[in-house]
Amino acid sequence: MQIRRSFGFCASHVVRNCTSKRCATSIHGHNYTLEVFIEAHKFDRAGMLLDFGIFKQEIASFIDAFDHAHHFWDQESPEFQDFITTHSARYVRLSFNPSAEGYALMFHFFLNAILQATALQNEEAPLSVSSVRVHETDYGYAQSFLKDLRNPDLMAGIGLHSVQFSPAILQDLPNPLLLEQLQNYHASPKALKPFKSPTPLRQI
Repeated sequence: MQIRRSFGFCASHVVRNCTSKRCATSIHGHNYTLEVFIEAHKFDRAGMLLDFGIFKQEIASFIDAFDHAHHFWDQESPEFQDFITTHSARYVRLSFNPSAEGYALMFHFFLNAILQATALQNEEAPLSVSSVRVHETDYGYAQSFLKDLRNPDLMAGIGLHSVQFSPAILQDLPNPLLLEQLQNYHASPKALKPFKSPTPLRQI
């Protein structure tokens, strides 16, 4: 069974090497819609797969960090990168070309990693982010599935160090150490989970 939660953010980018000249040669922006699908095969104590309130914690913080920012591939020229980092407080340096497909894979990878690093408190079954859709427009989207995260041809350049937030973004995060804690947890299989969901009252 699946549940779905949608998020939104607005951002600018350039998608290098694509056939559309405007996309490949000019900074432009989108109002993105991000759909996150979570799958499990058993209910928790509330008769749910996962309380939607948990989406408001690290998952929402991570997605919101991309809002009102310029996102750029770390293969851009030093001059371009210096211009962005000098004149924009909010920017995200990425290890992949920021296409809709790249975003779908990156968000899928990170949100799944965040979910795995979260200690759930309501007898939830094993959960996974089964799919992520990224809409740049109302008429098209890119979608990632779990099998795609195991495809080296698709995941080249995407990993836990694929995203670098600007200092201004880190200062705005409720937990500025989110990325560092996530990286440390997945580097050590015996580490305690850094994130924790609230403990619900047992009513019945």
